[in-house]
Amino acid sequence: MLLLASLPLAAADYKAGTGRIIITPEKPIYMSGYANRTHASEGVIHDLWAKALAIEDRKGARVAVVTTDLIGLPRGVADVVAARVQQQYGIDRSHLVLNSSHTHTGPLIRGNLEIMFELSPADSQVVSDYAARLTENLVAVVGAALQDLAPAALWFGNGHATFAVNRREPTTNSVKIGENPTGPTDPDMPVLKVTAPGGKLRAVLFGYACHNTTLTGEFYKISGDYAGFAQLAVEKANPGATAMFLMLSGADQNPRPRSSLELAEQHGAELGTEVNRVLGEKLQNVRGPVRAAFQIVQLGFAPQSRETFESRLQDSNVHRVRHAKAMLKLMDERSPILSHYPYPVQAVQFGKDLTLVALGGEVVVDYVLRIKREFGSKGIIVAGYSNDVMSYIPSLRVLKEGGYEADQSMTYYGLPGPYDEHVEEQIMATVRQVLKRVGRQPRGVQ
Repeated sequence: MLLLASLPLAAADYKAGTGRIIITPEKPIYMSGYANRTHASEGVIHDLWAKALAIEDRKGARVAVVTTDLIGLPRGVADVVAARVQQQYGIDRSHLVLNSSHTHTGPLIRGNLEIMFELSPADSQVVSDYAARLTENLVAVVGAALQDLAPAALWFGNGHATFAVNRREPTTNSVKIGENPTGPTDPDMPVLKVTAPGGKLRAVLFGYACHNTTLTGEFYKISGDYAGFAQLAVEKANPGATAMFLMLSGADQNPRPRSSLELAEQHGAELGTEVNRVLGEKLQNVRGPVRAAFQIVQLGFAPQSRETFESRLQDSNVHRVRHAKAMLKLMDERSPILSHYPYPVQAVQFGKDLTLVALGGEVVVDYVLRIKREFGSKGIIVAGYSNDVMSYIPSLRVLKEGGYEADQSMTYYGLPGPYDEHVEEQIMATVRQVLKRVGRQPRGVQ
């Protein structure tokens, strides 16, 4: 169901509106994120939501930010949603941000990590039906937010959370998924507060850079994991407000500790408490025109030979065999995806006070740290998992170190192999281009 709220009319720098819709699967469905699962979901801990925040400046320029309690939206879904939103509501592609919380206790999304499972025809139909409904729901929730536009003020601040730990643990010969307490992290927790002219809280958009994986592969009940519990905590403390979680650039970060429902609730409560603390502080008033830019950059893959994939057909790992067959099929079809992938980079600017950088894929923390070094850490949000979740996005450091985020994960994403060594510089060059277009200057430039 769609839930709308309204604001009293008054003079303000912006208009804002919210919409929300339940996207909990109606039937048992295969859950995404862990390849060791062997059957469909078994119940629901709490509902999953798609939520939208629409913002309009004084000259009528609009942006819509959509958050989803999902593993990730592939471009096959995101592009269709964006096209319909533009056609129905006049929101240009650059002005629509689609972000996913990356919960691993949500449904399998058609076109994202499908190679993890060999679905029966019945299970496959459930997944297809869900994707069709999801597309309709995402378009509808943007429309709901636009219908709800009313005068509003925006405020920005930063909190702090520490349960994320770098998970790239060095071993004698490689890197494994574990814990690396000395590895890079980003404890920053940006908070955008949306109020009515009288000060009543309308919406809160907050984010954190940590994998949404407190609940591990043995859990079969649908939930938003810690991000879902965090939103529930904020909304419980602020009746009538819409809380939205934005997944940031923490693909190589895991919650610590993890692997229990109580811990997911604990981490969610920690974020919720910190959000509420920030809401009570004196925050930066965000003002000025809305500007946005969206650009595709072609990321190249390291060359792979047919012999490499043919040799994996006898592998004992069923996922590597399935991946090899898929890659050989792409070779037979001469698919361009074997050489490069169209990667989305987006920036949204609010006056001179706030910048949102939205990157596709599972972005490692090195990117947010580098962007903050180059452009300053004040008034900036760097989100991953936006507009297309096609793979992990390693930095050059991570790529050279190897391991799951650099290479092994490509098996589950159905891509040919690791990116080439230009990946970080290509993405950063594109980030600079979109930020220049929206008016965010590098550090030290006036």
